[in-house]
Amino acid sequence: MVIYRGLNNISKLDASVLTMGTFDGLHRGHQEIIQRVVHHAKAVNLPSVLITYDPHPRYILNKSDDIPLMLMSVDKKLELLEEFGLDVVLVVPFTHAIANLTASDYINNIVCENFNPKHVVIGYDHHFGQSREGSPESLQTICANAGFTVDIVQPVSDEGQIISSTRIRELIESGFVRRSSFELGWVYGFKSQVVHGAGRGRELSFPTANFIPLDKNQLLPKNGVYCTRGRVDGQQLYGMCNLGVRPTFEEKEFVMEVHFFNEIPRDLYGQTITIEFLERIRDEKKYDSVDLLIQQLEIDKNRCFDIIKKYM
Repeated sequence: MVIYRGLNNISKLDASVLTMGTFDGLHRGHQEIIQRVVHHAKAVNLPSVLITYDPHPRYILNKSDDIPLMLMSVDKKLELLEEFGLDVVLVVPFTHAIANLTASDYINNIVCENFNPKHVVIGYDHHFGQSREGSPESLQTICANAGFTVDIVQPVSDEGQIISSTRIRELIESGFVRRSSFELGWVYGFKSQVVHGAGRGRELSFPTANFIPLDKNQLLPKNGVYCTRGRVDGQQLYGMCNLGVRPTFEEKEFVMEVHFFNEIPRDLYGQTITIEFLERIRDEKKYDSVDLLIQQLEIDKNRCFDIIKKYM
């Protein structure tokens, strides 16, 4: 897969099958679009192309109090896109200049100029161009002049609910990480840096690694205890994670800490790790004594072992 980060030095194509969009979260609805692109491209023996944006357009266009927290970094998006068999991915740096292009200028000067698509697959709700004037329907009008056909992909639903980035955010914020991962089509998680903590876990015989997301705008699950899967230097580590304020110790500072069940061969401080949230175990709770907390942690650990069997 060839990746272009920016509009310079693109090797132009004589023809292609193409899609474009923010692909926020790269959920199962987005995956349906991409699969159609790749399938059609192979059928007509043309390169498959995907155009996406970084940062999320709403980070540029919206007020600061209306900016969505991140479901994934652009690097995570590219990592997952690699698995679909796309030939080319263009990451357009989304700026006010890009946002102010008319829909027709965007199609002509960026899409057609570089990739000359013969067929475009687009999601039912994707808009582009100045003031979001470009729509799947208007794209059909533009395509009549540009010489390509358009396939509009309808939403993917599950149990009567349309799968969308907004819905998935709501699920994660409510702690329904297993459901959100099902709708995403990948286990929700993010890269983090291990930082120094207070050492509470080690005192309880449950040593933990405190961590913070690499991106300050990362969406976090609801406070509570989770069964997790970590990735450290290519090694897969299962464990349990707590997000919250550790009320048993009457602390107020929000912390994220993970206890790995595997033996860690080295000090993780300062290292980059990936934490994936498999299932939520329970709410964070204040216990009357440290001994009662330790008893609960043993119960949590055993429950995690049962959950992990489904992921092994």
